[in-house]
Amino acid sequence: MQMPVFSRLSAYAAAVGALVAGTGAALAGIGQPSPWELGLQEAGSPVMADIISFHNFLLWIITAITAFVLVLLLIVMIRYNARANPTPSRTTHNAVVEIIWTIVPVIILVAIAIPSFRLLFVQLDNPTPDLTIKATGKQWYWSYNYPDNGNFEFDSLIVEDKDLKPGQPRLLTVDSEMVVPVNKVVHVLVTGADVIHSFAVPSFGIKIDAVPGRLNDTWFKATSEGLFHGQCSELCGKDHAFMPITVRVVNDAAFAAWIATEKKNAGLNSAAPIAVAAAGAAR
Repeated sequence: MQMPVFSRLSAYAAAVGALVAGTGAALAGIGQPSPWELGLQEAGSPVMADIISFHNFLLWIITAITAFVLVLLLIVMIRYNARANPTPSRTTHNAVVEIIWTIVPVIILVAIAIPSFRLLFVQLDNPTPDLTIKATGKQWYWSYNYPDNGNFEFDSLIVEDKDLKPGQPRLLTVDSEMVVPVNKVVHVLVTGADVIHSFAVPSFGIKIDAVPGRLNDTWFKATSEGLFHGQCSELCGKDHAFMPITVRVVNDAAFAAWIATEKKNAGLNSAAPIAVAAAGAAR
């Protein structure tokens, strides 16, 4: 009766092994999820690179603790079972062991706390921005406002499945993307117009709630050009799953051209200087 069980377990183990062996296509990509993804998305900003580094550091610690506890359990099961040890020890305490199991966890927690606090500081301490964008969550789309560049605003709605072009990811593609320049500090002001939403772009390592009547903020610095996708990460109603975020990262010249086009479409003076260019020149 036990053989089918072991056969099924062997089959499951083989399947997992094959999956792990073929992780070349299963590793996380940059800017969007990948099929059968393992791990976090690739870093598209320095903050996300720090998050991945801290995540991997914690994974080693967790693995070591788990392996250590497993070894202890096996020792107890084999060496101190009733058959191998018919006369149990009556030891009630051991000063050396008690000191060790008090000091070692403290050392581990300190080793975790130092990089953790450093990462929190980097995330929450906004550097001087090159560009400010206001993102407003609405049921169920995002609106983006560029106060540094004429204060124009546009809505960003999901592209339905029937309108998707080849290569565009389902549930992540929008009709109007947030556009930012590469290697520039972007300060994002986030609020909600109706209910609580959450602005999250995994490859940038940002996630912050959009609360009606409250202005939260975060920042990122994209280190490469391309498309970076995110989604609303706070349950906000029936179409919560259809509220994507797409950030297009371009070079300075392309960004200036896009700003000029958007200002013209909004009926603003396109001859006004581009704020990000002035900020970059000032440094």
